[in-house]
Amino acid sequence: MRLRSLEGRLALWLAFAALTGVLVYVGVTRWPLPQMVGWLHDNLSKSISQPDHTQAILICAAVLAPLSWWFAYIVMNPVKRLLRALEGAVASYRDGDFSISIALDRHDELGDLILVHNELGQTLREQRQNLAQRELLLDTVVQNTPVALVLTDANGRVAYANIAARHLFNEGRNLNGLHFATLIADSPEALRKATEGSEDALFSVEMDGMEETFHLSQRAFRLQGRPHRLQLFRRMTRELSRQEVAAWKRVIRVVSHELNNSLAPISSLAHSGAELARRGDVQRLPGVFATIGERARHLHGFIDGYARFAKLPAPRPVAIEWRPFLDALALHCRFQLMGEVPSQTGWFDPVQIEQVLINLVKNAHESGSVPEGVTLSLSVIGHELRIEVADRGPGMSEAVLAQALLPFYSTKRSGTGLGLALAREISEAHGGRIALANREDGGLRVTLMLPQTATTM
Repeated sequence: MRLRSLEGRLALWLAFAALTGVLVYVGVTRWPLPQMVGWLHDNLSKSISQPDHTQAILICAAVLAPLSWWFAYIVMNPVKRLLRALEGAVASYRDGDFSISIALDRHDELGDLILVHNELGQTLREQRQNLAQRELLLDTVVQNTPVALVLTDANGRVAYANIAARHLFNEGRNLNGLHFATLIADSPEALRKATEGSEDALFSVEMDGMEETFHLSQRAFRLQGRPHRLQLFRRMTRELSRQEVAAWKRVIRVVSHELNNSLAPISSLAHSGAELARRGDVQRLPGVFATIGERARHLHGFIDGYARFAKLPAPRPVAIEWRPFLDALALHCRFQLMGEVPSQTGWFDPVQIEQVLINLVKNAHESGSVPEGVTLSLSVIGHELRIEVADRGPGMSEAVLAQALLPFYSTKRSGTGLGLALAREISEAHGGRIALANREDGGLRVTLMLPQTATTM
């Protein structure tokens, strides 16, 4: 136990107090009080009797009581001062002020506590400063982003809006505290309908005599224990225009390539046929005409595929019994059915989904997979139908996976790049989605997710 610790100091004070008590008791019962009483009795003829044991204890108590209070004050005063300082510091922390430090020079446990407290205050000040800098950076980024951001509370009033939102909805004026629904009451119907829903949406409105397309992202969350709603309005007109131009360039490039591949041989064969007819060599003309017809049919099929992709009708979902559907599918392509067939009926357009599965199974066979490695599985997860077509081919690289679902993208020499794009178009028209992923043990898995109505579940 160190002497400068609280325990050491308290032990010294207790020892001092005990010694003081002993000295007082000895002074009252032994010396000098008895001698003083005797001297008064002998020299001044004062009839003062010697104190008995009880009187001695009372005299000691009368002397030691103020001494005890003084000792207690000396021992507890530093603790009381520290507690008051800590109380003030905690109150400051509660109010968000971390600038308080305790200036007490001690070298015991109280000093250690003061040191830890001051270090805590310094840490909190640094964290507050870093947090303030981050908040300033985040606010600067959010305020200057071109995406219009609107945060509303549970009552629909705007709690936060950046510069883009103020210019979009209130001519640059502040939006805080305004009711957002009232603010956009006179806005175009497409905007109001998009904000009334809870899902992301893409809508177009007329602004300054031009049509502007916006993408709306909406998220609900709790902020400080209260529900809030965040809405992000992003102008997509320029981006969509760039994507549209890029798509048209890709279409023109693919169509030009295919037309040249077909028209060049046809032109050459027509010239050869004319030359053979001029020389009277008619025996070789049927072969020339057959080749021209084959190239013309190929070109017709190519154009017809693009026409069907562009004119894809809206799906007409109906209740589907699985066994007849799978039997009809097996007449067009070969696959191994994995797992059990769902007991409940499906809900989709049978013609369109059959075409998707035929294309997927055909791609699986063309990947180089063994025939028995091409599998089809069906399952129902929640309110979604999951259809998987898998193979044991080489799979796809990350670059190909990222672009495989884009129209006109193909790694095949004679591919049109429409098979997977058509599958994506049909699945999204059903309200579903399609995903491609490499299998861990080799091969590719194509997953088709289609929403199912409550009546089919």
